[in-house]
Amino acid sequence: MSNAFSQMAVVTALNLRTIGERRGASLATVFGVAGVVAVFVGVLSIGEGFRATMSSGGREDVAMIMRSGNDSEMMSGLGREDTDIVKQAPGVARDAQGPIASAELFVVINVPKRSTGTDANVPLRGVQAKALEVRGTLKIVEGRMFEPGRNEVIVGRAAQREFRGLDLGTTNRWGQNDWTVVGIFEDGGSVVESEIWSDVAVLQPAYNRGNFFQSVRAKLTSKSEFQTFKDAITTDPRLDVQVDTERDYFAGQSKGLTAIITGLGTIIAVLMGFGAVFGALNTMYSAVSARTREIATLRAIGFRSAPVVVSVLAESLVLSLVGGVLGAIAAYFGFDGFQAATLNWQSFSQVAFKFAVTPKLLAIGISYAMIMGLIGGLFPAIRAARLPVTAALREA
Repeated sequence: MSNAFSQMAVVTALNLRTIGERRGASLATVFGVAGVVAVFVGVLSIGEGFRATMSSGGREDVAMIMRSGNDSEMMSGLGREDTDIVKQAPGVARDAQGPIASAELFVVINVPKRSTGTDANVPLRGVQAKALEVRGTLKIVEGRMFEPGRNEVIVGRAAQREFRGLDLGTTNRWGQNDWTVVGIFEDGGSVVESEIWSDVAVLQPAYNRGNFFQSVRAKLTSKSEFQTFKDAITTDPRLDVQVDTERDYFAGQSKGLTAIITGLGTIIAVLMGFGAVFGALNTMYSAVSARTREIATLRAIGFRSAPVVVSVLAESLVLSLVGGVLGAIAAYFGFDGFQAATLNWQSFSQVAFKFAVTPKLLAIGISYAMIMGLIGGLFPAIRAARLPVTAALREA
């Protein structure tokens, strides 16, 4: 057994030392694998960034209430009486002014993108006075909060960066009103930063919504109270509502698009991977052909087939590992943090987010590189092990 391992070590070390003699073919393999990994990780970082943005906007101690049977706020509808009943349910946190909850209205407006000037759907959310307390982490970083009863809005940082006309002090015509931007807010890069907020009592008449709301967000006394709260309002005969934690709601919103992006990235990687595998095959077949005499001599003096197979595979895996690491580095510096916006199909509005190249994605990319190297080196390794010794020495 020790003899077999020593043979593997000797032959593998010999192969690796001679990589430089095939510099052109080796570099082609390395850069081919690097390109596949960079694109693969880059595409997956879109889905990861979108998912992270959506999920970071939700809290487990905040309940999201909508009309039963609706997947998004766009399709939901609640009357004022419904919202008042929800706010009085057990488990809702309270302060001196009453329940910490916000009945909200969600409309979609057209705002031009900074990059292209084309109109995009942006969410304009009407909120009640307790909205900031419900969210907890949202902070006004420029300007001030809008005053109740006035045509004023505050704008999320992501929306301000991505769209025109949303800077502090600007005025825009949406619905029947002219709205002035009086504040910019941040919420840790969450999906909320893609929104524009106004007083719901002003937004309702601007869009002829009467006393119509689409959702209620209620802060709970603790996340352990969620089930008690949910049972209370879903069994109330006066209500026809569904309840999720805010975190679960946003996670559900991101699933569809994230799955599509992941599937697309996988298809692209597989198709490009064929090219990289053929490149590795070509490199390793060339390496085996160039070392025909060397391999035959080793076999003639007693080296077994297994060390030859291992040595060829090792060379292919080393080249792929180097390519995978280079591709991962390129993906990180080329994609991580890149600002973009895409349509959230659930709300028919734009969500601004940043590509996220995570350690998990880098590990997936490098692992895929090793798989390509294994496949690309396997058949040449088998060919090397099966070389007839006498014929190989004669041809060499």
